[in-house]
Amino acid sequence: MGKVSWVFPGQGSQASGMGSDLCEVAFAREKFAQAEEALGWCVNKKSQCSDEELAQTEYTQPCLYTIESILVDLLKEKGLSCDYAAGHSLGEYVALYAAGVFDFATGLELVKKRSQIMSQVKGGQMAALMKFDRSQLDSLIEKSEEVVIANDNSADQVVVSGTPAGIEAILSQVKAKRSILLKVSGAFHSPYMNDAANEFGDILEQIEFKSAQFPVFSNVDPTPSKDSVILKQRLKKQMTGSVRWLETMQEMSRLDVAEVVEIGPGKVLTGLFKRTTPEIALKNISALNDMV
Repeated sequence: MGKVSWVFPGQGSQASGMGSDLCEVAFAREKFAQAEEALGWCVNKKSQCSDEELAQTEYTQPCLYTIESILVDLLKEKGLSCDYAAGHSLGEYVALYAAGVFDFATGLELVKKRSQIMSQVKGGQMAALMKFDRSQLDSLIEKSEEVVIANDNSADQVVVSGTPAGIEAILSQVKAKRSILLKVSGAFHSPYMNDAANEFGDILEQIEFKSAQFPVFSNVDPTPSKDSVILKQRLKKQMTGSVRWLETMQEMSRLDVAEVVEIGPGKVLTGLFKRTTPEIALKNISALNDMV
C-alpha cells in the first residue's frame, strides 16, 4: 500500500456551516465545549454565522483548528493514520496536533494567541495572482523592498504580501490572468509581521513540544521532520516566512506519496495537488459523510 499524507487547509478555506454535523458525535460535542471554555465563545455557533463575521482572524483560526482536529480524532477512531502530515499556514498547527506534538488544548491556546496577535496587525496588504508570468514576478519581487511572496502555492498561483503601495505597484506591472486583493488586516507571512512574530515567539517558547509520531512538513522548510526542536524552530519562523507549498507538494511526490487526504473545509489544497502532482490520488474529508 502506498504512502498517505494528511494535509490541512488554513485561513481562507472557512465556510459558514462548516462542522455543523459533527455535533452528532459525543466526543465532538465535548471538544466544542472544551473550546468554548478556552475561547469564551462557541466555535459551533460562530461557524454558522455570516461569512463576513467568520472571516475575522480571531474567529477563523480557532474555528478551523477545532473542526479539523475533531475530524482527525474521527479518523483515528476508525484506526486510520498517515505517513506524513502538512498544513497550510494555520493548518500546520492541526498537522502538529495530528502528529501528537501537543494536545488539543495546548494547540488551541496557541492558535487563540496567534489569531489575536495577527488580528491586531494593521496597515499591510496581500494579493493573490493566478496564471501569471513567473519570471516577471520574480524579477519585480527581487527589485522591491516592500513586497515578498507570502504563499508559493503552485506554478500558477501565489500570494504576495507587503505594503499597500508595494502591492499596487506589483499588480500594475505583472502580467496575470487574474489578481485579487485579499481581505486581511496585515501583511501576513512577511517581514512586516516581525514584531508580532517576536511576541508570539515568546509564547511559543514556553510550550513543550513532543517528538512527532510521523514526519511533519513545515511551511518554511518542506523537509519533513519528527524532531520536536526542529518543528518548534520552524513554527517560530512561520509568521514572517513564506508558505512553501509548491515545494511541499513536489517533495511528497518525490517521497512516493500515493494519496493525499485534505482534512477540513473546501478543496483548495487538493486542487493544488491535482494541478501540480497529478499522479497522486486525492480525497477530501470535511464532514461525517466523508468518513464512509
